Amino acid sequence: METSRIDHDEDRLAELGYKQELRRDWSMLHNFGVSFSIISVITGIVTLFQYGLMTGGPGVMSVGWIVVSFFTLFVGLGMAEIVSAVPTSGGPYFWAAILAPPGKEAFASWITGWQVAVTTGITFGLANLISVTATVGTTYAPTAARTIGIYAALLISHGVVNSFGVHILRFLNNSSIVLHSIGVACFAIAILAKAPSHQSARFVFAKFYDGTGEVGWSVRASPAYVAVCGVLMSQYTITGFDASAHLSEETLNASWSAPLGVLMSVGVSAVFGFFLIVSLLFSIQDFDKTVDSEVEQPVVQILIDIFGNDGAIVLMVLVMVCVWHCGLFSMTSNSRMMYGFSRDRGLPSFFNNVDARFKSPIRTIWLAATLSFCLALPSLGSAVAFSAATSIATIGLYISYGIPILIGLLYPSNFRRGPFRLGPLSKPVAVVAVLWICFISVVFCLPTANPVTDQTLNYTPVAVGIVATWAFGSWFLWARNWFTGPVRQIAAERLGVDVAEPGALEEAEARGILPKGQDIKI
Repeated sequence: METSRIDHDEDRLAELGYKQELRRDWSMLHNFGVSFSIISVITGIVTLFQYGLMTGGPGVMSVGWIVVSFFTLFVGLGMAEIVSAVPTSGGPYFWAAILAPPGKEAFASWITGWQVAVTTGITFGLANLISVTATVGTTYAPTAARTIGIYAALLISHGVVNSFGVHILRFLNNSSIVLHSIGVACFAIAILAKAPSHQSARFVFAKFYDGTGEVGWSVRASPAYVAVCGVLMSQYTITGFDASAHLSEETLNASWSAPLGVLMSVGVSAVFGFFLIVSLLFSIQDFDKTVDSEVEQPVVQILIDIFGNDGAIVLMVLVMVCVWHCGLFSMTSNSRMMYGFSRDRGLPSFFNNVDARFKSPIRTIWLAATLSFCLALPSLGSAVAFSAATSIATIGLYISYGIPILIGLLYPSNFRRGPFRLGPLSKPVAVVAVLWICFISVVFCLPTANPVTDQTLNYTPVAVGIVATWAFGSWFLWARNWFTGPVRQIAAERLGVDVAEPGALEEAEARGILPKGQDIKI
């Protein structure tokens, strides 16, 4: 039974123009676990808890999580329907090409393929958590250089495991699922059970706080402005569920497992994330002290107030282990996306390589690690620059999710649906998903500190502009002359066409042997 499923998966991959190179031995649970680990609610909530408290307060954090989860599910549904039809490691950039109208395939995939900053935000956040936790009860003084050193060591650990531990990844994936489910649940329950006192439900679900400046944006603009900006904590957290698509070539029965992995990761993360947020909010002992914490990390302050220094350190170790898993699988997903992009010549051919012994794309793994390290270097001189890098990661990811959904909506005749389909709900779901992505892309560019100066300006629009200028500029200047988008040589080879012979593809298309597609030069 399993052999027939593998054969079916490889046949479907071959129909899309690729041969099976990555080891296909991941189950639906493993596939779900990677996305669940990358979303890692404990990572986003803990690292951005200060932002949430200062930008709207507890009421915006709790209610905002529900709102964001609801609309993100629409994005997940749109993505699930597409990955069921197109289960390849390229993910969104490949979907864009397959769904695009004739002649626009390469352009659509090129514009969609540029996303590299996700691992930076996760792993650098872990480096900061390690630095902050190290100050509890000690004389350790974190500096930007020390944090970068910790960050480099973490990236190396992720690169080594991804390169040589493909089978270990599966077991780490299982442990990650346990940590992010049972571990997070126990963490939240322990906080609630041990807290000397609890805040009221009114505090958790209705308290508004504007810490955006001495004269905050609630005065300069309106409380609604602050609330809208505040829900970005939730949106930043529920990011990365495209990992189920990037690992579809390594997943059994991918046309079903990958879309279910996407939806399960969003749904389960929404539930666990909400429980974690309200547990922390109910357990705040002194709101003012938590906001202005000496350790500059409100979650650490909450743990110190409840468990003391030693207990706080122990629980923060659990948090950090979860974040380490999150960063690990973020690199796994990112490297698979880069491998898919290089296979279609979006990156130099040097990166189009799968190690024969370890069955992993080692070169793109270390490319992902190197780029992630470089993106964090601006933090040595400016925290604002690094914030822009993490912001562009979120916007970039969601835009890459939205482009193929929008193309499928505009050109439904190109959308050959897989076994997971939404039927008559497909178009309404796509419309809501695209509108939500447009909304958060604008909101994430708004200033959140007042007054706006060169140090408090939200530089995200600049970062978005640079990436957009590079993507569009490089396309029109040179990439359009050689980038052909997703290849189809395997389909030709399986039909007996010698693709190495000049003109063979054109002749096969003219004779009707091969479906018309891009002229790929091998």
